[in-house]
Amino acid sequence: MTDPQVALLMLGAFIFLIMLGFPIAFTLVGMAIGFGFYAYYDPTRMWRAYHRALEQGASWTEQTQAWFESLFSNRVFDLLVNQTYSVMANDVLTAVPLFLFMGYIVERANIVERLFHTLYISARRLPGAMAIATLITCALFATATGIVGAVVTLMGLLAFPAMLSARYDVSYASGVICAGGCLGILIPPSIMLIVYGAAAAVSVVQLYAAALLPGFMLAGLYVIYVFTRAVLNPSLAPKPSDEDVGEVTAGQIIVMLVTSFVPLAGLILAVLGSILFGFATPTEAAAVGALGGLVLAVLYRALTWQRLKESVYLTVRTSAMVCWLFVGSWTFASVFSYLGGERLISEFVLGLDLNPVTFLIMAQIIIFLLGWPLEWSEIIIIFVPIFLPLLPHFGIDPLFFGVLIALNLQTSFLTPPMAMSCYYLKGIAPPHVQLVHIFKGVMPYLAMVFLSIFIVYVFPAIATWLPQQMYGR
Repeated sequence: MTDPQVALLMLGAFIFLIMLGFPIAFTLVGMAIGFGFYAYYDPTRMWRAYHRALEQGASWTEQTQAWFESLFSNRVFDLLVNQTYSVMANDVLTAVPLFLFMGYIVERANIVERLFHTLYISARRLPGAMAIATLITCALFATATGIVGAVVTLMGLLAFPAMLSARYDVSYASGVICAGGCLGILIPPSIMLIVYGAAAAVSVVQLYAAALLPGFMLAGLYVIYVFTRAVLNPSLAPKPSDEDVGEVTAGQIIVMLVTSFVPLAGLILAVLGSILFGFATPTEAAAVGALGGLVLAVLYRALTWQRLKESVYLTVRTSAMVCWLFVGSWTFASVFSYLGGERLISEFVLGLDLNPVTFLIMAQIIIFLLGWPLEWSEIIIIFVPIFLPLLPHFGIDPLFFGVLIALNLQTSFLTPPMAMSCYYLKGIAPPHVQLVHIFKGVMPYLAMVFLSIFIVYVFPAIATWLPQQMYGR
């Protein structure tokens, strides 16, 4: 087999193993070392110490030591060490654990519960008020944490029973939770955009500016949908009676907004604003956000040692997963490229004689299909770098490409049969809520995601205008 064929075998074997359920990060490292050992095999360099020990009549113990020394003289081990150091020294990735900690501490301080209750009381006169409150809460909380499973699970425990008790249609309520929980992938400060920026060597600040309007557009489409459905079919979301909500004055609503909505929204806007206007780097802003989350938890008298310990543990666990994914993927990509796999794919794609539009459509279809078995982190870190070298040939801005991917990755959590947000909700839903009801509920939101991608395709200024105005790009 030629080296490019070995590279394709390497890629195929990796996909096969992850389909079997092997841990992705360690599968990447194992595949990279195994195929890298073949790629960098150099007998004249590797076995020098062992042959020298034989020539000098060394003892069996010394020969064994020299054999192991020779075995690990393969350059793939140097590559693994260097890539590990590169990931740990990456300043951009430092923002990941800080943003995660902010989200986890906010989640465990019951701030989200206060926020949801306040928004629902404030919008109680609107059709679908609880669904609208759920979407806004999901958008804010998803922005703070960026972890889809955490948002869907928490809102499933908090808002889903409330909507069912209010006689909301099961599919209608399910779709709100699942779709709203995915918004944190797109709306800044998004952890996914940080990871994409590190993988694509693109400014995270400019990515945030590019994703801001598309993110609000998608969230706005969701709110318009739930409101319109509730107007056209009131039985889907019955309005609450005064007895259900209780008597609340305008002054009380203002107080509730000031004490729940304003602090969290203010924290997120302060973090995002400091990044967009250049007052702080993403890492510095994330540090302020983490401190702000702690301050809010203290002010709400919700910070306990147990909650702090859980937040730190979850932050470390998730950050370690992201870092090892980077180590594995960068090592895997280096070996894949050294064997000629990247060049082979580039030549194949360029040989198709595609125009920029068809290339973008092809790339988005592939990413959409990858979203069935994989989560966004694996897609961004492993497969998106395959497309990045082709962007200059087609004249595609990597910022624009990143926004399209962020929109597309919403579908990876919403598309049956591998819609992970649906399974997160099913795991904590009442027994009478069937998976088919949840799948039915997310389908309209899936259509709105595709509509958003189409709108951004047709009007790319939605993604490019703000970075151009703010940073001249």
